[in-house]
Amino acid sequence: MTTHAPEAEPACPGSTDARQPENPDDAAGSGAPGAPAGSGAPAGSGAPAGSGASGAPALRIERRAFDDIPRATWDRLAALNPWATPFSSWAFQRAWWDAYGASAHDQTLIVTALAGTPGGPEAGDPVAIVPLMHRHEVEPSDAETASKIRHGDASSLTPVPPTAKAVFFGASYHADYATLLAAPEDLPAVATALVDHLGAPDPSDPGHPIPWDAIDLRRLRCGDPTADALADAFGRREIAGGWTLNLEREDVCPVVRLPEGIAFEDFLSTLEKKSRHEIRRKFRRAEGVGEVALREVPADPANLEAFIDLHQAKWGPDGLFPPTSGGDASRMFIRRWFEECGPDGPVRLMFLTVGARRIAAGILVVDGDRLMFYNAGSDPEARELSPGVLLAGESVRFASEHGMRAFDFLRGNEPYKYEWGSVDEPIQRLLVRRDGARA
Repeated sequence: MTTHAPEAEPACPGSTDARQPENPDDAAGSGAPGAPAGSGAPAGSGAPAGSGASGAPALRIERRAFDDIPRATWDRLAALNPWATPFSSWAFQRAWWDAYGASAHDQTLIVTALAGTPGGPEAGDPVAIVPLMHRHEVEPSDAETASKIRHGDASSLTPVPPTAKAVFFGASYHADYATLLAAPEDLPAVATALVDHLGAPDPSDPGHPIPWDAIDLRRLRCGDPTADALADAFGRREIAGGWTLNLEREDVCPVVRLPEGIAFEDFLSTLEKKSRHEIRRKFRRAEGVGEVALREVPADPANLEAFIDLHQAKWGPDGLFPPTSGGDASRMFIRRWFEECGPDGPVRLMFLTVGARRIAAGILVVDGDRLMFYNAGSDPEARELSPGVLLAGESVRFASEHGMRAFDFLRGNEPYKYEWGSVDEPIQRLLVRRDGARA
């Protein structure tokens, strides 16, 4: 039986919060679907799915290794979905598989058109990518490999046995948002093809007669039509398949809304009085020591190592970079992400200085008119300068001065995020379980 968590329905913001494609004409360019894709007959690996009704193309869905999908194809399909973020980009996924590939099995799916349609894709053209992986819900090595899926209040989420073979979105451990890579008008047909594919035996994986125990798709942004398309498609197969479908709130991402053209000092005036007073007091105290500045630096080995040192100084054993195999993987992931994005990409390495002293550092991600606060570290010996407050404040200032309309603290409801006037944007989890995977 399908269940909706009370706090998830109706708790999601509308589609007006989505980042629209920067150039809508590009989204309808060469190879982009021009009409909703058809759906219908069940499909196994590589089998056709779709009736081709109303002139829409029938679809073929099959597993294809991430390594075998060209970067340009991946990013073109990601750009068709206005809800996709840099976490869905080829660069982020490439870095993740390079660093953590040993902790999961690649189950990437590609959806192609079986026949051409006027103004739409030609036969064989990619229509969508479904970035998936599979593994046990909990692996014994998760703590060592830093590959545990972190989320909000675990007690509010439907449990799954740790030994269940689970299908996740790719890079779920470290991505804050996830979605399907397809044009919005194609999402219902792509979701149906996906469910048909997952509901059939997988001949490419003969070691598992039952190809999965649970499908555990996290990080779906509320308002993203992908969640509705997936819930509808799984719901139609739920009873016949003997499945249980849950759609529930997974976590929240506190987001600061920045009015257009607002200066940082004017923004501070909009905050609650106590928060405004404390932020200004801490800035004045730091400015009495030296100039407070946030500067972007090249992500070269020396600067990345300096960031890692500040991160570990702040978080200690709970940090991402301890002297373990998991810490080594995290180092590789951060390095490879910057390498694949390049100096003009969306991921930025920033250092906060007071005078000539570096006291904090952050990794920020630009997503259109939204700036995401991905990771940070600070010098504990500079606590009298309140490095966390200064880093957050200067990051908000950076966002406002660069014309951004939102500053996204990403997952987690830590109290400091709300001092800046953040409003929760929930993210969802879609969970499908077979009978044996009910904990």
